[in-house]
Amino acid sequence: MLTKRIIACLDVDGGRVVKGVQFTNLRDAGDPAELAKAHAASGADEIVLLDISATHQKRATLLDTVRRTARELFIPFTVGGGIRTLEEASAVFAAGADKISINSAALANPDLIPQIASRFGSQAVVVAIDAKRRADMSGWDAFTKGGRVPAGRDTIEWAIEAEARGAGEILLTSMDRDGTGAGFDCELTRGVAKAVRIPVIASGGAGGASHFVEVFREGQADAALAASIFHYGLHHLGDLKQELGIAGIPVRWPC
Repeated sequence: MLTKRIIACLDVDGGRVVKGVQFTNLRDAGDPAELAKAHAASGADEIVLLDISATHQKRATLLDTVRRTARELFIPFTVGGGIRTLEEASAVFAAGADKISINSAALANPDLIPQIASRFGSQAVVVAIDAKRRADMSGWDAFTKGGRVPAGRDTIEWAIEAEARGAGEILLTSMDRDGTGAGFDCELTRGVAKAVRIPVIASGGAGGASHFVEVFREGQADAALAASIFHYGLHHLGDLKQELGIAGIPVRWPC
């Protein structure tokens, strides 16, 4: 049985890691390179760094931050935010990323997915989807520009298209649960996981070990990503993996 991955996320704004609730009310959480090193040492399987203001500010990813962080890591490192072209993706890979995450740019130009995949391989292309449940509860809409603007796309349909175009993974964030600690949206995650064959990373809402167990069992996620519960010392990654192991969830144990 394939092991389930635990991914620590660094939301970066102005070169500092920040965290908020439902994409707002951001507060400082520390230096990205230092936090990445600490999370890796405590048992994270991967690190994701998202430059959350790059797209909104219409600028490129902060490559110096990527370089500093990459130097501290010996586990897979994904970078997203502000990557709009093949050339910008190439620069992020050159700075030390193993994978890149694209969201708004992929929605605006879906051909970007196969362009990057053909150069670097599908395994290096993560399509991030910020999803919000519709008011009539009929499904979830995808949002763009850091969750600020509805993209006019159904989340599940977009995930299917992203896979067909060459995405190697889907990073699925529930905007409704983001930063709340109320648990992952297992219904959303399961809906996407059943619709695609590539790995789905669940994001948004982690508040404790039980939420990870739920999203792996009920949400059928291949990986789960969290930020706040790791940044502020609410849950040590090693302890989390121990609890997952007790629950029968296969995980990679820290060395």
